[in-house]
Amino acid sequence: MLKFRLRRRANRPLPRAPLTATEEPIDDLVQYEQEDEEIDYRHRMMMNVIAVVVVSLLVGVGVWIADTIANMQKIQDCAMQGRQNCAPIEVPPPKR
Repeated sequence: MLKFRLRRRANRPLPRAPLTATEEPIDDLVQYEQEDEEIDYRHRMMMNVIAVVVVSLLVGVGVWIADTIANMQKIQDCAMQGRQNCAPIEVPPPKR
């Protein structure tokens, strides 16, 4: 029978003592805080809209490329099997 031993993490964080009422947490992120007055919400919303458009465009192009590659692969598989008439030929409807 194979016995498995539990591994111990090498970089396990040390437990911290809880803060007392007189101690305050260290403010190491204070330098990055901004006041609400400085935030330009109109600019922020425009950047969000632009980001959504860019991501949507990238997803659409990715789907189109994947579909094109799949169609090409089907045609190549057909040709590699020695078949003829692999590529569909579109014939315009007859004029009356």
